[in-house]
Amino acid sequence: MVLKKGKVTDKFRFAISGTIIPSITEQPVKSLGKLFDSSLKDSTAIQKANEELGAWLIKVDKSGLPGRFKAWIYQHSILPRILWPLLVYTVPITTVESLERKISGFLRKWLGLPRSLTSAALCGASNSLQLPFSGLTEEFKVACTREALQYRDSKDCKVASAGIEVRTGRKWKAEKAVEVAESRLRQKTLVGVLATGGAGLGYFPKAQVSRAQGKERHQLLQVEIRAGVEEERVSRAVGLKQQGAWTRWESTLQRKVTWTNIMQADFHRIRFLVQAVYDTLPSPANLHLWGKSETSVCPLCSGRGTLEHLLSSCPRALADGRYRWRHDQVLRVVAEKIASAISTSKHHHAPRKAISFIKAGEKPQVRPHLTTGLLNTASDWQLQADLGKQLKFPQNIAKTSLRPDMIITSEASKQLIMLELTVPWEERIEEANERKRGKYQELVQECRGRGWKTFYEPIEVGCRGFAGRSLCKVLGRLGVAGVAKKRAIQAVSEAAEKATRWLWIKRADPWVATGTQVGA
Repeated sequence: MVLKKGKVTDKFRFAISGTIIPSITEQPVKSLGKLFDSSLKDSTAIQKANEELGAWLIKVDKSGLPGRFKAWIYQHSILPRILWPLLVYTVPITTVESLERKISGFLRKWLGLPRSLTSAALCGASNSLQLPFSGLTEEFKVACTREALQYRDSKDCKVASAGIEVRTGRKWKAEKAVEVAESRLRQKTLVGVLATGGAGLGYFPKAQVSRAQGKERHQLLQVEIRAGVEEERVSRAVGLKQQGAWTRWESTLQRKVTWTNIMQADFHRIRFLVQAVYDTLPSPANLHLWGKSETSVCPLCSGRGTLEHLLSSCPRALADGRYRWRHDQVLRVVAEKIASAISTSKHHHAPRKAISFIKAGEKPQVRPHLTTGLLNTASDWQLQADLGKQLKFPQNIAKTSLRPDMIITSEASKQLIMLELTVPWEERIEEANERKRGKYQELVQECRGRGWKTFYEPIEVGCRGFAGRSLCKVLGRLGVAGVAKKRAIQAVSEAAEKATRWLWIKRADPWVATGTQVGA
């Protein structure tokens, strides 16, 4: 390349052994994956990367593969491939965000989701329902942060002192993001380790940035960058009345959709779950809102046919026994899991686990795991569930007309466990817990007055398949732990989700009140 008065010129030619060397205007030069042309600008390369991304997406879209396979190709092939040109060229963050919007459109199409679905639903890491997709903007910010840290903390003093900047436009700067991340980590160090959930203080130890060095410090900063991006997603979701309702589910456990779930033959179930969580199913209210229907009336009653009304609040559906049928489907699974735990506990009786203190510098000794819980305090547990025929409360304990959903008794130790299941709308889980707790308070006091050690807990499983924290608490108290506890929660959640999907399919059809429904 020849510059004359600041402009590229081809007036002067160079040759080696009679062979003319092509100028950069005739043949751009590629070095370390980056293409240099006569303009010395990245606009042409960025435009080319944009076109390549569009060509890849269209090629995958026309491949004839099932949509979920196309989504897998994006996550594991297209995403890492497009990140490299975004890293080597000076790409503003606004361009990356426009590319992510294009990708989100194709993902919605491939997964069979409505175009109105927010992009935060696809790649949110703290959502109640987490999908296995990575956001392009988040990965771009993390990659730029990693590059900025490599320049700043380089072992080569000349590189570290050169003040090299990672240019990403005016809207977002990598160096500023690193400063903010370091400030956030310092603030967390001052606050100290917080208790998470029901775990004790310090149960989940976290590395402190003040003590971390090198690669470990860089990892902490990158995690904090991701946390900042996730906070922005959540703040946008809070402003969405329907699709952001999950931000108010304070008493539910999160669910993760894995690639194994997506690749299964019943992927339509996952599609229904996503649409139900973000209220994008074609309910009468939504169809009226979208201009697809002239009325928003429920097909069973005269109420407004919102998704909440159809799945949880329709008086006609309640009178028909639809909600009771779903309740029994979930209760049956809960009873099966607890019955299995009772059977297991009969062969494992151990004293309560004691706390063993360890001196500083010593390593803890590996000891066999001791199972604890209410079910391990007796060997004659009898379980009764209010399924099929009406459950009768044991007259030798108390005389009452109340019928808890599940009763577990031990005559030898005079212990009584009562469980009451509710399958409410996820936003009303706390309300349901308080209502059911007050309903049986007098019965609990009467049983205790008669000398029975009584344990009572209401448990909730959201109608869309999100287990309440009360279920996790009850299983822990009973002694169901580890993998068994995780599988029990998953089975109960899927039972509620499948039953609700069947109610949705039959929302306008006559209901036959039988013990089981075909197709559930």
